[in-house]
Amino acid sequence: MSAERLETAKALLARLIAFKSVSASSNLPVIDFIEDYLAAHGVAARRGPNAAGDKAAILATIGPRVDGGVVLSGHTDVVPVEGQLWSGDPFELRQKAGRLYGRGACDMKGFDACVLAMAPAFKAAALKRPVHIVLSYDEETTCLGSQDVIAWFGRDEPRPGAVIVGEPTMMQVADAHKGVATFRTRVTGHEAHSALPALGANAVAAAADVVSEIGRLAREYEKGPVDPRFHPPYSTLHVGMIEGGTARNILARECSFHWEFRGLPGVKTASALAKVQAFVDQVALKRLTRYVAGPTIVTEIEVDVPPLAAAPGSAAETLALRLTRSNARIAVSFATEAGHFQAAGLPAVVCGPGSIDQAHKPDEFVDEAQIAACLTFLEALAGELSR
Repeated sequence: MSAERLETAKALLARLIAFKSVSASSNLPVIDFIEDYLAAHGVAARRGPNAAGDKAAILATIGPRVDGGVVLSGHTDVVPVEGQLWSGDPFELRQKAGRLYGRGACDMKGFDACVLAMAPAFKAAALKRPVHIVLSYDEETTCLGSQDVIAWFGRDEPRPGAVIVGEPTMMQVADAHKGVATFRTRVTGHEAHSALPALGANAVAAAADVVSEIGRLAREYEKGPVDPRFHPPYSTLHVGMIEGGTARNILARECSFHWEFRGLPGVKTASALAKVQAFVDQVALKRLTRYVAGPTIVTEIEVDVPPLAAAPGSAAETLALRLTRSNARIAVSFATEAGHFQAAGLPAVVCGPGSIDQAHKPDEFVDEAQIAACLTFLEALAGELSR
C-alpha cells in the first residue's frame, strides 16, 4: 500500500465529509462528485434514483461484464450532528494523532474513500472478474436505498459472486448481524375532562400500557434464544420516542410512539410484532374502549431490514478471510445492507475500516491505520480478481 494512495484516500475522505449528506437531505451533490471523479478515471456509473428524484444510489462496474465479480458496497448518507458537542466543524476533516475526524469518517465515508482511491488501480489491473462499486442513500434511516441496484444484478447487470459491505468492523470479517425493524404505534382515544375519566379514553394511558408490555417482552427476550457471538447475545426491543396529549387536565385524544426490534438471525420480526399485537388486542384496547366505542391502537412497520445469517464456506466469507489473512469471524449487532444482498441470493459479509463504537457520536473518527489496512485489503482484492 503506497503512501501516495493513502494520501489520495485521505483527500477523498475530506471531500466526502464536506458534503452534508445527512439522510434528511438530498445526496445528489455527493453523487455528482463521485460520478465526475469516476468519469475522470474512465469509469462509467449508473444511477438508481428514488421516487422523488432528490436522492440516488450509484453503481459503477470496473472490469469485464461477466458474472462472478465482487460488490464493494457503501452508503453516502450520514446521521445528523444537531445537539452533539463537536470540538470542531463536523463537516471538515481534521487530523490529529493518527485519527481522522469528521461526520461519516467512520460510518462510512472512510470505506467509500478507500474504494474510490482504488478505482484507478482497479481500472489499470487486468481484471478477469469485475469490481462493482455500489454507493447508496438512506441507509441510516430505511436501509432501502440499495434495493433498486441490488435488483439489477443478474437481470441487466452481471451477477456478482460475493458482496463486501464496508461498514466499520476494524477490518474483521463479520459473517452475521442482527436484523432491525422499526414501528410506529398510534393510539387514538377520546377527549374528556380529567375529572370525569368515564366520559373518555386516555390515549396516553393506553400507550403507556403497551410501552410497559414492550419492556416486559424485552426482558423475556433476554432469556432466549441466545447466541453468544452477539453482544448482547439476545434479540432486543426498545421504545425510543413517545409523544401525545394536549394538557394535564384533558384525557389525551392522541399518543404515538416509535419502537424497534433487533432480532438475531432466525428470530422473525413477525414474531415480535405478534407478541405486542396480542397484548394490544387482549388487554390494551379493551381498557381503552371500556367507556366509549371508537378508540383504536394501530401499529405500522416503517422499516424491516433482514439479518445477515452466517453462511460458513460462502464465497464472500472465503474471499474476505483470504484477503484479511485471517480465519476469525465475528458477528455484529447493528444492521447493514448485507442482509438485503443475502436475501437476494448474493453471498455477503461485512468488513470495513473503523470501529462502530465511534459511529453516530460527536468527534466521530477513523484511525489512519484503518484506512491503510482497508487499502491493503482492496489491493489484495485487485490481485485476486486478476487471476
